[in-house]
Amino acid sequence: MLKWALIFALIAIVAGALGFTGVAGAAALVAKILFFISVTIFLILLIAALLIARKISK
Repeated sequence: MLKWALIFALIAIVAGALGFTGVAGAAALVAKILFFISVTIFLILLIAALLIARKISK
């Protein structure tokens, strides 16, 4: 998912440099949403892994 966020961020940069502000804004929004979704999933899995590791080590 981070790969797609990076791709959309690059599309936004290139589109903004070429003057396509509508496309750049939309691509930046998609990149931002994908980034925050992937960070949220990472944090949920990290917390779950830490909780499971504590229960296993007891």
